[in-house]
Amino acid sequence: MSNIFLVIISILVGIFLQRIREFPSDAPKALNAYLIYVVLPAVSLLHISKLELSLSLLLPISVAWIVFTLTWLIFGYLGKKLDWKRNTIGCLIICGGLSNTGFVGYPIIEAIYGVEGLKIAVLVDQPGSFLVVSSLAIIVASIYGEEKMRKRDISKRMLFFPPFLFFILALLLNLFQLEIKGVLQHVLESFSATLTPIALIAVGLQIKIKPQDIKDNFLWLGLIHKLLFIPLAIFMLYFWILGDTPTENLIFKVSVMEAGMASMITSSIIAGNFNLRPKLASLLVGIGIPLSFITLAGWYFLLAYLR
Repeated sequence: MSNIFLVIISILVGIFLQRIREFPSDAPKALNAYLIYVVLPAVSLLHISKLELSLSLLLPISVAWIVFTLTWLIFGYLGKKLDWKRNTIGCLIICGGLSNTGFVGYPIIEAIYGVEGLKIAVLVDQPGSFLVVSSLAIIVASIYGEEKMRKRDISKRMLFFPPFLFFILALLLNLFQLEIKGVLQHVLESFSATLTPIALIAVGLQIKIKPQDIKDNFLWLGLIHKLLFIPLAIFMLYFWILGDTPTENLIFKVSVMEAGMASMITSSIIAGNFNLRPKLASLLVGIGIPLSFITLAGWYFLLAYLR
């Protein structure tokens, strides 16, 4: 549960730093650059390189791909139909399609479903969410960003996006069974440990809630989609696919709970990096995380009642 307190405190620190005049106004951009070029590659090398690959991963991994694809279809269609701005569509797809399956998801899943539940959560997060954020999210950001890009340029931008490059490197290390250990492992662990506080402080620095922000229909549309509709979609799909054996039941519950997590911290980083309404992205994360504690409690009791 200490991770949950870290999430809340980090956001509050970012909000507090806004009040310090000497603190640089462009600090969020600098922090995001540090995360993209240093921390996310370190996380990829540290975790993907050690992941045990097998066919049993497919069902939990599918959660992240289903969530992002469904979100892309929904907001892509609505945005075009209702003539929304492209940066708004891109922001809603990225933030609505990426769940915080790791830094918020891990402690919550472990607290309610134990170590066995945590193992499934890792499958949802690492080869699922992490791969989606390193590939599909960058494609969407390139498509809906301010610059109109050719398919070749989009592919190039994705392939040379630092976290994606290091994801490929980590996957190769995994396939060739080359282990990261010793001093290098310690260095990667040290950088990786800064992800949650630094990313959430950057989010807190950008949260400047005004009455007109709360009235923003896109904010509430994104929150309702992420915290209610998406877990409902996974609930209905996996309830039909999975049986009621103990293992399948646990996969079902963890999958729904992970789908119902607030937007991934990295989604606001990508939105900011591609200028896809960074303030809206920060609000979706900053407001979504504390609000998700309430909605997740509802999903937990519903799942416990039904199975």
